Amino acid sequence: MTNTFIAIFEQDGPWWIGSVEELPGANSQGATLDEARENLKEAIHMILEENREQSRQEIADRPVLRESMTI
Repeated sequence: MTNTFIAIFEQDGPWWIGSVEELPGANSQGATLDEARENLKEAIHMILEENREQSRQEIADRPVLRESMTI
């Protein structure tokens, strides 16, 4: 799957705080900018997987069409 997100990083004292414009709730922090980036990537993956699982549960007993869409 190919996606591009806009990450915003802000230094707050010794910490870097990261968030994603397109994905509310995707937030992270790190002691370094690189650590904050990696932590934010992990947060994005976790949120997307949780959303997928929740959707699967909601449609489990309904006839639906699921298909991949690359943006």
